Amino acid sequence: MTDFTIEDVRRILRDVAGADERVDLDGDIAATSFADLGYDSLALLEATARLQRELSIRLPDDAVLAVSTPGQLIDLVSSTRAGALS
Repeated sequence: MTDFTIEDVRRILRDVAGADERVDLDGDIAATSFADLGYDSLALLEATARLQRELSIRLPDDAVLAVSTPGQLIDLVSSTRAGALS
């Protein structure tokens, strides 16, 4: 199992935002809120659906909505993947 990283988050968020969005995902975004990055809850759920498909994991919607930063999303994905292996 490979680690899920901030680069993975950036790639998925860019795909969800589309090329026309003016979302700045460069720099240290791990502790920046999704709202400050320009993402609402619907965009976050879309990104999560993509994560679930790519990684073959299930992330509960309430847990996803409680996540407010890319760093927290990485922690959620990592702990979910670790739990799936145990």
